Amino acid sequence: MADVEEPKFNSLSDRIAALNGQKNFTAPPPSARRRPPPPPPGKPIAQVIASDTNALVTSKSPSLPARPQKPIVPSLPQRTNTSGPTSQNSPSLPMRDAPPPLPGRKNSTLPSPALPARRASTQPFPSRRGSNSSDVSHISTISNLSLNPVSSRTSTTSTETQPTRRFLAPALDQAKLPPLPPSRKEGEVQAAQRAAEREAAEVIKAPLLSTRSAPVVPHVGSRPSLPPRLPSRPGNSPAPSQVDGNSSVSSRRLPPPPSAFVRPASTFESLKTHSTASRGPRDEAPPPVPISSRPTFAQIDAVTVRASVNEVKSCLLCRDFSAPDSVAAQYPSHSLPRHDPVGYLASVLCGPFQSPTDKARAIFTWCHHNIAYNVEEFFGKCIKGRSVDETIFHGKAVCQGYAEVYRAIAERAGLQCVLVSGHGKGYGYTPLGSGEPPPRKNPTGHAWNAVCIDNGEWKLLDACWGAGSVGNQQYHKGFNPKMFCLSNEQFGLKHFPSNEAYFFRSDGRIPTWEEYYIGPMQAEKAEFYGTAGDEGVSEYTFSPAEKHIPVYSGEVVRFQFSKICEHWDPERHGKGKSYLLLIKIQGVDGRKEDMVPLETDGFWWWTDIPARDLGAPGQNVFLYALTTVNNKDARGVTKEEFFRTKSGGGYSMSWAVFAKWELA
Repeated sequence: MADVEEPKFNSLSDRIAALNGQKNFTAPPPSARRRPPPPPPGKPIAQVIASDTNALVTSKSPSLPARPQKPIVPSLPQRTNTSGPTSQNSPSLPMRDAPPPLPGRKNSTLPSPALPARRASTQPFPSRRGSNSSDVSHISTISNLSLNPVSSRTSTTSTETQPTRRFLAPALDQAKLPPLPPSRKEGEVQAAQRAAEREAAEVIKAPLLSTRSAPVVPHVGSRPSLPPRLPSRPGNSPAPSQVDGNSSVSSRRLPPPPSAFVRPASTFESLKTHSTASRGPRDEAPPPVPISSRPTFAQIDAVTVRASVNEVKSCLLCRDFSAPDSVAAQYPSHSLPRHDPVGYLASVLCGPFQSPTDKARAIFTWCHHNIAYNVEEFFGKCIKGRSVDETIFHGKAVCQGYAEVYRAIAERAGLQCVLVSGHGKGYGYTPLGSGEPPPRKNPTGHAWNAVCIDNGEWKLLDACWGAGSVGNQQYHKGFNPKMFCLSNEQFGLKHFPSNEAYFFRSDGRIPTWEEYYIGPMQAEKAEFYGTAGDEGVSEYTFSPAEKHIPVYSGEVVRFQFSKICEHWDPERHGKGKSYLLLIKIQGVDGRKEDMVPLETDGFWWWTDIPARDLGAPGQNVFLYALTTVNNKDARGVTKEEFFRTKSGGGYSMSWAVFAKWELA
């Protein structure tokens, strides 16, 4: 091979360019380089190492494995609205179905319809207002649409050849509004005018001035004016109770006022003296009655009978209940059907009567005849709960059973009836001593009923206490009609309901627990026995009502009480004529017993005795009723007959105790 002359280069850059142009040229491996010199004292080591990083990596660093290459992410397809090399490389997406082309628009050869020519406005406009003019602009009240209305049709082919009519708005007139109220100043002016008119219309009278120099002229023969009369008591109102310390049965007749006590020389004083003293005021002749205004005897009798019948019918104490009481005694419990005894009793007891009062009385009396108080379970503290049917056939119950039976029969008979629970001053009740506080309020332990009777009146009754009484852990059967006939005020003196709505007082008042438990009096009441109530004597009109009577008070003690009502007749409503009532006293210092009869006018009983003549402190004073004289019934015996019997000697008498007081 012939030698090829190497080209000569004039400079190093020419040689490098020639070598780069050769295709088979390979650069020689780089020679090992020296370590870099230590860094200068002021230069940080990190900069020295970073300045020659390639040398350190080549000489000292171990070979590192190749880094894994990142996966090639496919490029996103190029959008159709872009241009450039990117769009050429990215794959094209499949083409969507193009929508059908819109139909070509036909060129309309018809000319557009011309708008009608605008007519000149004929509205007269006033000349321009000045800046200081206060006239209202008339142009602002005219609507543009009202001047040139535009057709609401949208057709472009129609042409309007007729000119449009213009309508003007109606003229503005004043609205008819109500007048405004007067202002405060105007109201004051009007009020002053009205006051002036009233003063002008009134007659002004001069005031009467008293003159001291005027002498007082006495009216000779003038009669003082009487006070207004009190309204008479209505016939259908129940007797008021002694809640405020007053007598519970008010009467038109009052007993005579206390007088000086004239003690007889002995109890065997002559009969003539007593009869003369009692007849003294009665010998006076009454004033003459005008003959012209005097009614006939037939008219007097008719009015008297009619008034007495109405009063007796409205008063439960004097009402004749013989018919319902006789019906109630005909159906004993052992004769009742076993199926629905309540419905049967409601039919046979209440069916014969129209009056709700008679129906209520028949049920009340039937409970007395057929149900006894269950003293075994009560004192044994093992009271069992029974249904109404079981109680009727068992024949025994406590107060709750009585009330449930009464309510069941009354409701089946069509009466309105409720069961009332609360506290009763019955067995186990002890009156409070002087100054003793009442116990904590606890209206429990007893049950009774309230039933709606005639005239829609609610009546309180106690069928348990009306059937009998309990004493010495034994039941004493005895009919007590007072538990049906008492007024609600009197009934509430011994019954306190747990629900205050069941007092049913005529005055609507609700007594407190302390008022009920202590009673209408703070002091202890005198002892009153039931035998007096059977004879028509009212325990609510007793005087003195206190149990203890001071002996050395120097006063005259009035013993006074009345019948249960004005029209109570002992022969028609009771057991016969009234007994003679007497006060048994012990004499001065308790050295001599004596009997003082009471005066009576048919409604009141009374007598006046000096306190010292009653006896010594610690002794008792009794109210007696003379029951037998010489082994004969003493009903109807008068005071004169009593003194005559005692003066004759050789007699025998027996007494019944009605009341008792203690001397202090």
